Amino acid sequence: MSSDSERFCDGLCSQPRPSIGTVLVTGATGYVGGRLAPELQARGYRVRIFVRGAAAGEEERWRGAEVVVGDASDRAALNNAMRGVHTAYYLMHSMLLGSRDLVAMEAVNARNFRQAAEENGVQRIIYLGGLGDVRTSLSSHLRSRMFVATELQRSVKVTTTVLRAAIIIGSGSASYEIIHHLVKRLPVILLPHWTRTRCQPIGIRDVVRYLVGALEVSETAGGSFDIGGTDILTYEAMMRTLADILGKRRLFLRPLFSSVRFYAYFTGLLTPVPAPIVRSLMEGLRNDVVCEDNRIRAILPFTPLSYREAIERAMAREEQDAVHTRWSDSYPPAHEFAIKLHELKQTPRYSTTYSLLTGKKDSALFRSICRIGGKEGWFHGNWMWRLRGVLDSLLMGVGTARGRRSSSTLRVNDVIDFWRVEALTPHHRLLLRAEMKLPGRAWLEFRIDPEGEKNRLSVQAYYDTRTFLGHIYWYTFHPFHWYVFERLLVQIEKRS
Repeated sequence: MSSDSERFCDGLCSQPRPSIGTVLVTGATGYVGGRLAPELQARGYRVRIFVRGAAAGEEERWRGAEVVVGDASDRAALNNAMRGVHTAYYLMHSMLLGSRDLVAMEAVNARNFRQAAEENGVQRIIYLGGLGDVRTSLSSHLRSRMFVATELQRSVKVTTTVLRAAIIIGSGSASYEIIHHLVKRLPVILLPHWTRTRCQPIGIRDVVRYLVGALEVSETAGGSFDIGGTDILTYEAMMRTLADILGKRRLFLRPLFSSVRFYAYFTGLLTPVPAPIVRSLMEGLRNDVVCEDNRIRAILPFTPLSYREAIERAMAREEQDAVHTRWSDSYPPAHEFAIKLHELKQTPRYSTTYSLLTGKKDSALFRSICRIGGKEGWFHGNWMWRLRGVLDSLLMGVGTARGRRSSSTLRVNDVIDFWRVEALTPHHRLLLRAEMKLPGRAWLEFRIDPEGEKNRLSVQAYYDTRTFLGHIYWYTFHPFHWYVFERLLVQIEKRS
């Protein structure tokens, strides 16, 4: 693990045991898996990650871990990932599918995973699921998590450990960003009746400690454990606590209506988290999610963070510009934007290029390019970028509120507002793929090419469509490209 990473598990166990062989981490592009994998490596384990797709230039993100590309619905890919594995972490989910599709897909994936583990001699599976009283009517998301646990535990050949958590609080977590942005932006906060259900939030560092501890402490093998922080709070109390931490005076009102669909859509417009994710999380608020079994505290005897401590740590990591993973790392799902620019069978139908010649160094220009988006904005025409983001949010897209993980550094797969880094060559090229709602596919490429003793800084927009609406879209916005891109280059050069 690089020196700028936060160590989660120092002192957890007397000594790590890396001699067990390879550890497989699925969901490594997600929020939890992206923090677990480097922690395991830091403790001396050989780590293999299983991802839906890996782009060129992304190797540095995994810091030497073996990468296997495939989908959980593909048995051949799973068998390839499982060969020689001692323990496999199941950290995948399909949260954004419809309720029927969600349960069915999760059941298929879990069955495939279990059977592949059995066929390849995997000794242990460790699964992170969700808290929820099975005697109550659970949301489709929580119900699917329960089905996955049941499916994995059916194996008589592989020992499965199940950890069940409520909402996770940490820099970059969806739950934290929803609560933080609502409290920070709204002077009046509406609290439907389901915000008075009880929850036992847990900090991300404690989730990682439990996941590592489940591997290193044999007493956890075959068990099912609830994990949570030290506090049991209502969602209303969580918001009031955060308001107190921020020093914000907020008016909390109880409305007469409580439609989850309405509140999810409204929250999606006000926070970086899109409405589909918000809705999935809010549907789970109808149930108390509290630890009913605290046996794990005796097996892994450390004191978890309180809710306030978890919030304060998350805020500190943001202030330090040291957010290592975000919920947006795996949203939208990879299959929605699976085609990359170099994979197109034909050259994109439309493209436009703007450039300027400069005496600035390529390293300085590239640093300037890599600061676009997020809090700093796009240097020029910000009102147009924001307007496009608002339109995207209204259409239940990602909008521009996703921001970015870091304000100073970029890596392949990072999010920049409604773009994602598809390829990156230091001091030379940055390729962004659009993830907003479009009647086609779009890319934005920044390049720095030597030209004599100077450098040519250029930006090229690519747009691929095969529909009538897509053609109309291009010709509608094409007249604005000069205003946005020509002056954007000027500002990049000026700030380098």
